Amino acid sequence: MSTPSSELTAVEQALEQALAPRASRRHPLGALTTYRVGGVAALFVEAGDEDQLLAVGRALAGREVPLLVVGRGSNLLVADRGFDGLVVSLGSGFDSLSIEGTEVRAGAALSLPVLARRTAAAGLHGLEWAVGVPGSVGGAIRMNAGGHGSDTAATLVSYRWVDLAAGTANVAPAERLGSGYRNTTVASTEVVTEGTFHLEAADAQRARAAIDDIVRWRRANQPGGSNAGSVFTNPQGDSAGRLIEACGLKGTRVGTAEVSTKHANFIQADPGGSADDVKRLIDLVRATVAADTGVNLQTEVRMVGFGDLGAGRT
Repeated sequence: MSTPSSELTAVEQALEQALAPRASRRHPLGALTTYRVGGVAALFVEAGDEDQLLAVGRALAGREVPLLVVGRGSNLLVADRGFDGLVVSLGSGFDSLSIEGTEVRAGAALSLPVLARRTAAAGLHGLEWAVGVPGSVGGAIRMNAGGHGSDTAATLVSYRWVDLAAGTANVAPAERLGSGYRNTTVASTEVVTEGTFHLEAADAQRARAAIDDIVRWRRANQPGGSNAGSVFTNPQGDSAGRLIEACGLKGTRVGTAEVSTKHANFIQADPGGSADDVKRLIDLVRATVAADTGVNLQTEVRMVGFGDLGAGRT
């Protein structure tokens, strides 16, 4: 993948014209991720509502352009060379929240901590775990995010998405996602726009207390700063963090990236650092654990634009 430049291909120029005036060139992507590092997007557009999102689909019709959908970027690492294609982000029209009894409808752009706190305040149990995940509802549905013994699939009953390739808005039961551990079947052209959850009635004070416990635990056991949470999924019956620590990798540094000294399954990026350093450190950790233990760790982090640095999981 080449480094995005101010000179777009003829196809990208046509796409830019079709999306005018909402499309912008060379849009910084690092600021859209929790790593806070990485390059730019050749083209970027924010869709404010479903009609605008469908318009993006119409503009893409018949054009071969790489596509990346970005939410809150809490599980994303973009190479320093950037992304040579179109990045789509969801605006404030997608951050709605509706609570009727035990049914909760949440827009894809709504932050997970807000969802957790507001459902707990409403006396509902089932999404407390989300308070510690700095992502969005759409991202959580896409990757089946979870923690503290639960995940998105445990309470999700249906979801809405826009298929940019077909130019259609759709609703389906959660079973269509085929959710597994940190994984679903959402395609690259499918943009989740809303999720409906079925929760359990609970005492609001107890639900808030559960959230407070999770926040305290995370502050005590996980680092702050610029990271994307757990880098690797846990192998069955084991912990990625335990394996990495057992290999003596806590504090290991590659350039501007370091394995956290607080939790070995976190990699920290220095302010103003390099996404490529983060990727090289991820590769070093994976190779060392494989050599020392025979376990091939799989990344949770979605990595794009790395080319000869390795494809990563996309």
